[in-house]
Amino acid sequence: MSSQTPSQTVGPFFHFGLIFGGENILTTEDTIGSRIRIKGQVTDGGGTLVPDAMIEIWQADAKGYFNHPEDPNHNQADKHFRGFGRSDTDSNGMFSFKTIKPGAVRWNEFQDQAPHISVRVFARGMLTHAYTRLYFSDEEEANKTDPVLNLVDGKRRPTLVALQQESEDLPTYRFDIALQGERETVFFDP
Repeated sequence: MSSQTPSQTVGPFFHFGLIFGGENILTTEDTIGSRIRIKGQVTDGGGTLVPDAMIEIWQADAKGYFNHPEDPNHNQADKHFRGFGRSDTDSNGMFSFKTIKPGAVRWNEFQDQAPHISVRVFARGMLTHAYTRLYFSDEEEANKTDPVLNLVDGKRRPTLVALQQESEDLPTYRFDIALQGERETVFFDP
């Protein structure tokens, strides 16, 4: 029996080629919107902390626009907001981002999506990264009508909702990611 080679498994190589420092800060002094912190912990199926995962986020600006050519409103997007960030996990499985609260994104001509952040999870042993979404606990009314969140079984929806926490500096939302197990985060097909 041979062991896996680096081309057959993912990580833990993130620190060497993708994380240089500051990728988890998406704002500048000129960014429009309410600054927030997102933090969380990654665990495996047994509840063990994952100290070498990488989390990527992609989100709209405060007005609900993406600074990306595929967004029909990208010319109106905040040019001082990246909208994309990366964070590795530390020895306690913790990750964090400093960003802004995103605006509602248009779903169709009749409906908006609730403010949310798209999340990708990379971890050792995962040949394909996992996709999920982060919604905000203080956007309860918008969450009730979100077309994607409402596709998820009601009992599992809480795994997609970041809980607002008390903080001394920035409004903070806690979003823990369970890769498997009883409280497994809902993951979507890409």
